[in-house]
Amino acid sequence: MKMDVSTERENRALQVTNKKLPLVVVTHKIHAEVAEILGAQCRLIANDSVESWPREQLLEHAREADALMVFMPDSMDESFLVQCPKLKIIAAALKGYDNFDVAACTRRGVWFTIVPDLLSLPTAELALGLVLGITRNLLSGDRLVRDRKFEGWRPVLYGNGLYGRSAGIVGMGKVGRTLARLLAGFDLTIFYSDQTSLPLAEEQRLRASRLDLDSLLAVSDIVVLLLPFLAETLHLIDTAALRRMKPGACLVNVGRGSVVDEEAVADALAAGHLAGYAADVFEMEDWARPDRPQTISPRLLADTRRTLFTPHLGSAVDQVRLQIELAAARNILQALNGERPADAVNDPANRIGKAIP
Repeated sequence: MKMDVSTERENRALQVTNKKLPLVVVTHKIHAEVAEILGAQCRLIANDSVESWPREQLLEHAREADALMVFMPDSMDESFLVQCPKLKIIAAALKGYDNFDVAACTRRGVWFTIVPDLLSLPTAELALGLVLGITRNLLSGDRLVRDRKFEGWRPVLYGNGLYGRSAGIVGMGKVGRTLARLLAGFDLTIFYSDQTSLPLAEEQRLRASRLDLDSLLAVSDIVVLLLPFLAETLHLIDTAALRRMKPGACLVNVGRGSVVDEEAVADALAAGHLAGYAADVFEMEDWARPDRPQTISPRLLADTRRTLFTPHLGSAVDQVRLQIELAAARNILQALNGERPADAVNDPANRIGKAIP
């Protein structure tokens, strides 16, 4: 069945009008191949812009939806779900899902799925890029050249190489283990902190030693944060934790912004205790946190010499994003066909009682 799609100028959406088919709403721009797969079996409303829909506009589309494909900027709680009574599945095109109330989905009989395996390598690659960028002053060097201040070699912007130094990975999940493999080529001493130990054979293969968090902070020249946003990880790296870090160390955050107290980081940089801070994630992105800052710390943004920031590029590899969207689309089609979605993280089919009216 060929997809019949037209562009809606006022909301930059794609729509298919056969109302006998289930309605799928996609909250952000997707690849044409994914739209074609969904559009062959469903009515499709897809945001064709790089900007997020305002909540009311999203709700306008979602109220009659059978399925949603959602992305990092989205946040959905029970008050949202109450207004979407036909919803059967929310398929997240991401791995971390702290912005979504999965328990509410289960209570209301809605599947919630993620994409668990496709983001590890690109996120680890970006983490490595930030490690190299902040330790070797790459952004400052680029700026010096572009400002036409470079007239040949000068003894400036001396950084620190990775060889013979130590890296501490906080959160040794799939991304952490992938990063450890990438760092192994630099002959770093690798430490990790996690609630559980890796099997001894994997520790030996990665040449990684487990430490408690305080010990890891005290001995690591580079600390990389790869943690989700949970109640227990909120501001895990605060003023006290930063003081425990090795003087002159660099901090890299590619997990969730709120794991770090950004103002405390700004203080540590200003005091000279922390040599650099690189991040791909920021506190203001954590929509599930009611008191989240509305902007990135202006003090961090102003410190162009000792900071390096990217706009949440962890999985921003075109072919990877295509595969992520395809996986989310498969989960949607499985649910709409009455099957258990492959990547479900809840089980509304076995909930106690009926869905809340």
